[in-house]
Amino acid sequence: MFPLSLPPIFPTAYCDADQPAPTPARAVSALRHIKSAVGVPETEMKRWRRTFDGNATTVVDGQKFLNSEQFVNAIAPSGDMMKIGRAQYAILFRVADASKRGLVSWEDFVVFETLLKRPDADYWIAFQYFDVDDSGTITYDEFQNVFKANVGPDAIPFDFDCDWVKLYLGTKNGHHVLGYNEFTQLMKGLQGERLRQAFRYLDKDQDGFIRPEQFKRIILEIAGHKLSDAVIERLPTLTVISPGGRISYSEVVAFHNTVREMDIIERIIREAIAKSKDGRIDQSDFLNHCETSTRYSLFTPMEASIIFHFAGRGNASQRLSLMDFASLLDPRWKAPLEREEKETTSAKSLLHGVAHSVYNFVQGGMAGAFGATIVYPIDLGNWLSGPSRFLRDMLIWPATRTANAAIDARSTVVGQLLYKNSWDCVQKVLRNEGLRGFYRGLGPQLIGVAPEKAIKLTVNDFVRSRAMDPETGRIKLFWELVAGGTAGGCQVVFTNPLEIVKIRLQIQGEAAKLEGAAPKGAVHIIRQLGLLGLYKGASACLLRDIPFSAIYFPAYSHLKKDVFREGYNGKQLSFMETLASAAIAGMPAAYLTTPADVVKTRLQVEARSGQTHYKGMGDAFVKIYQEEGFKAFFKGGPARIIRSSPQFGFTLVAYEYLHKFLPYPFDGQSREVETALTSPREDMAKIRARNALKILLDVHGDFGRRTT
Repeated sequence: MFPLSLPPIFPTAYCDADQPAPTPARAVSALRHIKSAVGVPETEMKRWRRTFDGNATTVVDGQKFLNSEQFVNAIAPSGDMMKIGRAQYAILFRVADASKRGLVSWEDFVVFETLLKRPDADYWIAFQYFDVDDSGTITYDEFQNVFKANVGPDAIPFDFDCDWVKLYLGTKNGHHVLGYNEFTQLMKGLQGERLRQAFRYLDKDQDGFIRPEQFKRIILEIAGHKLSDAVIERLPTLTVISPGGRISYSEVVAFHNTVREMDIIERIIREAIAKSKDGRIDQSDFLNHCETSTRYSLFTPMEASIIFHFAGRGNASQRLSLMDFASLLDPRWKAPLEREEKETTSAKSLLHGVAHSVYNFVQGGMAGAFGATIVYPIDLGNWLSGPSRFLRDMLIWPATRTANAAIDARSTVVGQLLYKNSWDCVQKVLRNEGLRGFYRGLGPQLIGVAPEKAIKLTVNDFVRSRAMDPETGRIKLFWELVAGGTAGGCQVVFTNPLEIVKIRLQIQGEAAKLEGAAPKGAVHIIRQLGLLGLYKGASACLLRDIPFSAIYFPAYSHLKKDVFREGYNGKQLSFMETLASAAIAGMPAAYLTTPADVVKTRLQVEARSGQTHYKGMGDAFVKIYQEEGFKAFFKGGPARIIRSSPQFGFTLVAYEYLHKFLPYPFDGQSREVETALTSPREDMAKIRARNALKILLDVHGDFGRRTT
């Protein structure tokens, strides 16, 4: 029973018309040229070979074969989201075992894998399973015999002499036959006919109603593999939708329609929830979104009621979050542990919270160090060459030398302008200080930036997690601003000492070179300033960092969600989308906080003879405005954007990917609703193999178990 439909090998008529398929002998002869004829890439053939050799431990006459269990190990997907047991993949073994010897050879495996490359491989596999004699058509007797062989005697009987079957199994030369294309339509409509016959069989008194346990029996036979255990347990509760304690045929059909269209339902639910203000929807929201997002009204009010009945645990009128729909959307959904089982002692709970904060702190420090190292040469060069008269700080725009060089009295050393522009700055630093000059002051920067970024990211995550709705994952804008502002305020403990040391290290390097003096190290500067001196300008630092983070983190979150549509139908952002979100968010944050940055840096720079001295933050604001005008507060804004955007972009990208690839190991059950729509993409061949099983399991949930 070879997949005899490979387009490059066999005539087109065999691929898309209801004609008898080629004989197995013809397929075997074609195998000699399968590699070149089918056009399978060399890498794919090697991958198939590795898979085959890695699982084939059965040897007959010196040749390797796959037995049923080994074949399942070779083709079953690792992340299957359907309730399909691995043992049921043995159904496909019968299709791959072309010689009917109970073993799959390398040639058989290549043909089967090539079959899986077809876009309609799922229906072809199902067709070949029913085509017992390999004739390329399915007779009435074949269809009936295969059906009965795979459905137990306790199953609800199916009438093969019904008009519906006769409509599909036409007559050719006096025999009932079914071509491939007709077979696909029969299989698609088979569940509906089985549902109709099952209801009629169980409705003994023909009053149009069945009991709840009978309804459950029907659904388990034809759709049990598509429903979670929680939904299956609540199937009898469908009786509460209508009075009377029994279930009508209309309700059975409506429920079956929701199961059959679950992928569309999930998309509509996710889209409607994404657009809602509170992260929840009701039946009206669901139906309204159906009307606006589809050409026709796909779901009736009864079907919507059934969806919300099972998602709302019987209360169909409430507004539901995505988590409420999880048991309906995900067949493998498991009920979370009861509250008393999940709760631990206060000591353990506290320890868990501390451990999680340490985890975030370490990863935040690593991400901050990475971002600072990437942009440090830009940071240095812009400080050296910028045209503004004021100094900019180390964290947000610490291009210290540039701004310092641009100030009237401070911009000259021995009567000379230090740097004309950025290119002149690069040339002079490279000539006078070498490559190491671009990283002068990086040591203190990294020592300070690790805890500074770590505490900012950790505090922001901590406050957001406490203010976030656990069901919807939503957080109000007010609390987003509070989380960001709190994070910015906490970081000043590390930021202020870091920046004042770095600023003084940077501005002294070139000046000391021109004056012939040896530059002082960080230790000297720290001793010179003292503990209180390290926090000089802290008030201005707070005035800058609190608004910066309050703007930055909400902007970053909303760019990901609202612009790049993270989480929309399970979308995960790419590297560039994450980088763009983080970089763009830094632009308004950096520019709007430039005035505070200017004042902070002026206060932190050691004034020389003839330079303006500032008594405090208020005095600095007044003197800068009087001497240089209002525009002076924003002259360095564009430069801060150029520097802040890439730094925060790379920092947040590093932080996101560290969390992704090094997740917190004690998080417990995920709150994400993971379905086939959002799960990582499997290999297409494995997806088609799984879908072929789903087609067969739609006949009966135990399909294949009696014959494998």
